[in-house]
Amino acid sequence: MQSSKQNWLPVIDQDDGPVYLAICSAIRRDLESGRLQVGSRLPPQRALADALGIDAGTASRAYAEARRQGLIDAEGRRGSFVREPAPFGPSAEVPPFDTGMNLPPIPVGSMFATRFAGTLHEVLQGPAAANRMQYQPAGGAAEDRLAGAEWLAAAGIEAGEDTVLVTSGAQTALHAIASAILEPGDAVCTGPFVYPGWSAICRRRNVLIIPLVADDHGIDPDSFADACARTAVRAIYLVPENENPTTATLTPERRMRIVEIARRHDVLIIEDDPYSRLGQLNLQPLAALAPERTWHIASLSKLISPALRIAYLRAPQLRDALRLATDTHETTIMPPPLNTAVCTLWLRNGTWAALVDEVRQECLARQALVTEILPAGSYRAARGGYHIWVPLDGETRPFELVNALQTMGLSCVSSEQFRAGPADDRQAVRLSIGGSLDRPRLARALSVLDAMLHHRAGRAVPLI
Repeated sequence: MQSSKQNWLPVIDQDDGPVYLAICSAIRRDLESGRLQVGSRLPPQRALADALGIDAGTASRAYAEARRQGLIDAEGRRGSFVREPAPFGPSAEVPPFDTGMNLPPIPVGSMFATRFAGTLHEVLQGPAAANRMQYQPAGGAAEDRLAGAEWLAAAGIEAGEDTVLVTSGAQTALHAIASAILEPGDAVCTGPFVYPGWSAICRRRNVLIIPLVADDHGIDPDSFADACARTAVRAIYLVPENENPTTATLTPERRMRIVEIARRHDVLIIEDDPYSRLGQLNLQPLAALAPERTWHIASLSKLISPALRIAYLRAPQLRDALRLATDTHETTIMPPPLNTAVCTLWLRNGTWAALVDEVRQECLARQALVTEILPAGSYRAARGGYHIWVPLDGETRPFELVNALQTMGLSCVSSEQFRAGPADDRQAVRLSIGGSLDRPRLARALSVLDAMLHHRAGRAVPLI
């Protein structure tokens, strides 16, 4: 039986941050303390706004967020009611909090948790369990480096246990590379939009970023050549396939030209390659074309799950690897030893390929939803990818989309977060269609996006 609690008012002065989130926290807190019961009817949004002295939009957003978190149900004109808290785990209805990160989707019927638990048990019952519970050598134990090297070599990259390191994610690898090869005042070329983690590293090291001209096929080699002719460029940073955020993929011809220009001007290549194994285009990595000058990073976190926090960093030569090992040890000591052990077994027995295929199939299903809902030509996407790039017209402001879609659990980030050079009139958003957001919620969020972009006749959006 549903009870009446319309006189309930949240205590929000004990929470920092936005008011709408404080109201959600109060609902959860009062449910746990017994002040609210399952089935309690909450005050209408207008009444809540008047009682708290807030605007009606904030109250509406608070209830929308509470529904998103699985705290309440809305029953039309009957009002909003406190619901039974959703369980934790794959069956939970609560969408994830949004970090702005680009996350691989959790496949329907995913075997990741089962495979991880089983392999972890195998590691802990194995003869080397004691070693896996200790500090690891700088750059990873020899068997882990060798497993990573064999994995990279299968993609045509010249790699061995002496030139491959295991790191706690790609960001750690990028920090180590920057520390090893870049000095304050050096110049690094990138595309016009670039991964913010790399931009932050360059700012911290006082490194100049030179944004190049790019299109749907990635960086224009002529622009790279012009930059090298004008400036002493130290390195070029590339995401060769399904670039984050633009989804561009460098063609084989452009890869060859970029390598030729880099050799001519003695420019180092930093190849950040988190997505290529999802797309299966079988394009040659730059590290295969120019092994003598390419630092290559491949991450299992972006292919399977960010919970792994494992990446493999291939250095051009042994002396480079030794320097990188020292740098990674000074900052993060080591990657998670048990995760590393699990990944080594997965690379050896083929489990990684099965898990990546699960993610790939889920990506394809989600991309099919995008194709069904958004008009052709209104966005860019890469096959097997889990983010899309949506250019905006002059009437749509990025913050409107970000605010509206984030409350629905869809990660939406303005192009300004990725811009490598001065601001201009080009506006876009990157949508991550991955994470634990399920397909029905994704379809609903995409439908809202379609309505906001193409069917509102220039009027302001009422969802914020």
